[in-house]
Amino acid sequence: MKIVDLAEEYESSYFVCLEDWSDEIREAGNHKELWFRKMKDKGLRVKLALNDQGKPVGMIQYIPVEYSFVEGSNLYFILCIWVHGYKDKGVGNWQKQGIGKALISAAEEDARSRNAKGLVAWGVPFPVFMRASWFKKQGYVQVDKEGFFGRVLLWKPFSDDAVAPKWIKPRKEPELDHDKVAVTGFISGWCPAYNMVFERAKRASSELGEKVAFHEVNTCNREAFCEWGISDSLFINREKVNTGPPPSFERIKKKIARELKNL
Repeated sequence: MKIVDLAEEYESSYFVCLEDWSDEIREAGNHKELWFRKMKDKGLRVKLALNDQGKPVGMIQYIPVEYSFVEGSNLYFILCIWVHGYKDKGVGNWQKQGIGKALISAAEEDARSRNAKGLVAWGVPFPVFMRASWFKKQGYVQVDKEGFFGRVLLWKPFSDDAVAPKWIKPRKEPELDHDKVAVTGFISGWCPAYNMVFERAKRASSELGEKVAFHEVNTCNREAFCEWGISDSLFINREKVNTGPPPSFERIKKKIARELKNL
């Protein structure tokens, strides 16, 4: 296993987070590729873990914190770190073999070489993807939290003068359509799971007719994100829909249909 920078030959696999085998992930469209083309010249860094056959089995992507959804400066922000973990699909299960540690160590070394004052990550308190407890084992310290059971913000400073980051809180709510159901999809493009939810909500809104108004907010546009303080999310009227794990198309459509009955 070796760690390499993203090369063109691996881009198609990277765009689907190494899940080339998945038909479901293709529902996410090409949002990640569009996001990548825009962000690659703004400091986006991607590293892959390759197995002995030269196939990607893990990845980490991180950007200057100024382009992330947290507040900070002179830091890099880890959008995600992922090691393929499906036993009977794709390249198989490569988790619990030290690949995640190798990826984050490579990212830290790279960030230091670019004069960053620290590396930042987000995590969840539950034993799923992006576990906060895993980052703590790698020497990261919690500095902020969203709600009682929400995501936590962690960091590893590289210098004594580094300033801790903090979450950017929502700054306004989606507008309501008094004679329609308002479905608002916030999308930056970096995550196929979020992109999948966005596309499902957009399709469901279209199928339910003219009494449903779908609104897109492209938060890859930094000005749009700063206006809202919301990165990737889905609202039906002003109710936030839980997007992790991604709800099915049928579930999203049912939620919208219930609101239609209340008009």
